[in-house]
Amino acid sequence: MKITAIKLRRLRLPLDPPFLAAWDPVPRKRFDATLVRVETDEGLFGVASGDTMDGFEPYIDLFIGRNPMDISRHVRALETISFHAGRYWPVEAALWDIIGKVTGQPVSVLFGGARDSLPAYASCGEIKPPAERAESALAFREQGFKAMKIRIARDRLAEGVESVRAVRTAVGASMEIMVDLNQAWRMPGDTDPALDPASARRTVAELGELGVMWVEEPLPGADVAGFARLRAETGVRIAAGEMTRTVPELLAYLDADALDVYQPDVVLAVGMSRARLVAELALLKNRWFSPHTWTNGLGLLANLQVAAGVGGGPFLEFPFDPRGWTVERRDFFLSEPVRVRADGTVAVPAHPGLGGVLDDAAIARYELK
Repeated sequence: MKITAIKLRRLRLPLDPPFLAAWDPVPRKRFDATLVRVETDEGLFGVASGDTMDGFEPYIDLFIGRNPMDISRHVRALETISFHAGRYWPVEAALWDIIGKVTGQPVSVLFGGARDSLPAYASCGEIKPPAERAESALAFREQGFKAMKIRIARDRLAEGVESVRAVRTAVGASMEIMVDLNQAWRMPGDTDPALDPASARRTVAELGELGVMWVEEPLPGADVAGFARLRAETGVRIAAGEMTRTVPELLAYLDADALDVYQPDVVLAVGMSRARLVAELALLKNRWFSPHTWTNGLGLLANLQVAAGVGGGPFLEFPFDPRGWTVERRDFFLSEPVRVRADGTVAVPAHPGLGGVLDDAAIARYELK
């Protein structure tokens, strides 16, 4: 079997009302997605999505004529490209989609088959007043969620802590609460300073008193020692690594024992194979692997496949914060959105490969010409 083509289709979904992403100072009036389709001479193809794939076209020839099953070679090729250009990990995910179809297995089985579903946490994307956030928590619980994550803005710390307090009061001990400070990386053009270490420590300690399960990215991603100090000084679990660019950077966290929760996104950070490596090492050290999943339905499925394969958890991120972020918006090019079951879990699809089923009509409607 040989790779004959890698095709990109760029989609754009208008967002009205806009999505007010907590990590982006600019309201989002559109949601872009790029589909990556790897085709073979035997008629099999794989599809994935995640990164924008901007600038990938000059590198397509590095894969044409190669066996799609030679996954280690392709991962290394993508790593060499990432040094010079972007992180094109949806190509690897599409190759795993092919491998799953060849073997007749969900990719999670190929990655170890530890679980066939994972409990999900509702990952909120917007900053909302305390009372409104508490109402959303009750709605999440009604839908089966056993956990949720709340965003806190670095310039509105007191309000953010009050939102967590309001949620804890509303749900009691019936739900776990995670908090994301989003300080590890920046959107293009966001040059405001990150939260300073003293403020981060005070905030993490206060959140610890409210019984949060973990605090995510309270410091810039390069501050490995700072993460380790926060863990030691507050006793609160610290999570990070969602957009970390290389495996050595993630291993530096492990070597310093800086994190409790490792979160590399398999279609944005280091790819599926390398995320599995990091996950296995973290699990061997009795740490958690719970990857970032904020892309789209195919990106969510790729992360689910890896996390279920290695036995990650205890929860999988499920981007969901109506009405700004619904499953219909997130998965607009799938025939059926990825959903949480009544028991609060997300099941690995029974289909071989990644398990996504495309909606050709939606793709045709939203494709950029």
